[in-house]
Amino acid sequence: MLKVLKPGFFSTIQDNGRYGLLDKGVPVSGYMDAFSASKLNKLLENEKDSAMIEVTMTGPQLKFTKPTTICVGGALFSGAINETPILNYKLYTVNSGDIVSFGKLDKGFRAYIAIKGGFQTKKILNSRSFFQPITQFSSIKKDDEIGYETVSDFKPKISELKIDSHLNIKNIQVFRGPEFDLLNDKQLEEIFAKEFSVSKENNRMAYQLKETITGLKFSMLTSATQPGTIQLTPAGKLIVLMKDGQTTGGYPRILQLSEKAISILAQKKYGDEISFKLE
Repeated sequence: MLKVLKPGFFSTIQDNGRYGLLDKGVPVSGYMDAFSASKLNKLLENEKDSAMIEVTMTGPQLKFTKPTTICVGGALFSGAINETPILNYKLYTVNSGDIVSFGKLDKGFRAYIAIKGGFQTKKILNSRSFFQPITQFSSIKKDDEIGYETVSDFKPKISELKIDSHLNIKNIQVFRGPEFDLLNDKQLEEIFAKEFSVSKENNRMAYQLKETITGLKFSMLTSATQPGTIQLTPAGKLIVLMKDGQTTGGYPRILQLSEKAISILAQKKYGDEISFKLE
């Protein structure tokens, strides 16, 4: 078992998410930064939907009770095993009694702690991803015990990955949403010619942007949404739905983020700036 000594600000179990249930009102959930998570699962030679711990802003302190292999990725934290520093996207063997901890956040916003075979928490609706009220808790707590398989003979094909970091990317790729054609020339110029900053209202459900554009007063029926949908309110607010986002909405869906763009935005925190590039 993995024992949680300190949970960090907001740490959750996430896998690839719940699919095929949007029509039932169930969000996809899953890794906010799927780009980083996929690299870690490949490095560990895991199944692509293996569960890991998603860390937000401040990291946890975790005690391992049996041997395994781990790696971390995503945001850059000052991570350590028994106070010995560790690097992102590099495999490490941990033994019974070892403590993995995280200090200062250096860059990005969300990191991932991945383990050989994935964390073995309860599956609900075919996913281990935390999302209250589908799951009992919204995040891991102090003294939680999280299951994992004993691994002492893993011989990986590679032990380290060099990847192109997306933590510094500001220009985010978007596609036309269903109501894109309602935008006039002034609104299009405002969207694609200026920079926006992340507001204080940002979480796994949605990111609101601080700056506004000319609003869109358009009456529409509540319609389907998905992770990465950008809605425009009558007041000119841009709301980007994320992995725990609502499955329907009544605001015009003007743009849609790609999966990579969601991963880029998921690494932004309050005050970080972005701009949009239409594909």
